[in-house]
Amino acid sequence: MKNNKVRNLIALSMLAALAYVVMVFIRVPVVMFLKYEPKDVIITIAGFIYGPLASFIISLVVSLVEMVTVSETGPIGAVMNLISTCAFACTAAFIYKKIHRLKGAIIGLIAGALAMIAVMMLWNYFLTPLYMGTPREAVAAMLPTVFLPFNALKGGLNAAITMLLYKPVVLTLRRAHLAPETTGEPKTREQKTGHTIGVIAAAAAVVITCVIFILIMNGVF
Repeated sequence: MKNNKVRNLIALSMLAALAYVVMVFIRVPVVMFLKYEPKDVIITIAGFIYGPLASFIISLVVSLVEMVTVSETGPIGAVMNLISTCAFACTAAFIYKKIHRLKGAIIGLIAGALAMIAVMMLWNYFLTPLYMGTPREAVAAMLPTVFLPFNALKGGLNAAITMLLYKPVVLTLRRAHLAPETTGEPKTREQKTGHTIGVIAAAAAVVITCVIFILIMNGVF
């Protein structure tokens, strides 16, 4: 039991460090001051393996470390990051914990994306005026044209990339004896062999579509 706790602590520390590194080095401008950072993918994978509490803890740690190191938005940015990541990752991990099948992962990721979109529309309305120093009415006008598309894109990318990377990350952690041998994957032949071709193709299509959208938003196309 003690060895399991130590193993889990090491794995969670590694995933938290990886989420931070990804956040620092992969920050893709989308629109205005909004950037896409794939750290939520790492945090969601941690939640899929170790449960929604793991996602929350890593989200909190990474948000605080980001705030005192590279953040330009201070405490407001930290709160927004924590809320956004938890809405997505904790929701997805909670549902996957209840439905330990490929179906549960898909439902969880879709629900996480929708939860993040809904929650961030609310918090953008309340907190973004404080960050931008603009009237709330001006921010409200940007909700459907700026913040909704951004969060939809972010949720889609998070869900699709998580589907593509979950199995490789789990297998890597298992080889290092840092993840349990069974993490709730389905037991049918199809599910034992990983994601189906259809799921991989759909996830890849979402990623490609979102990348094209980002390029359009940045004036590349």
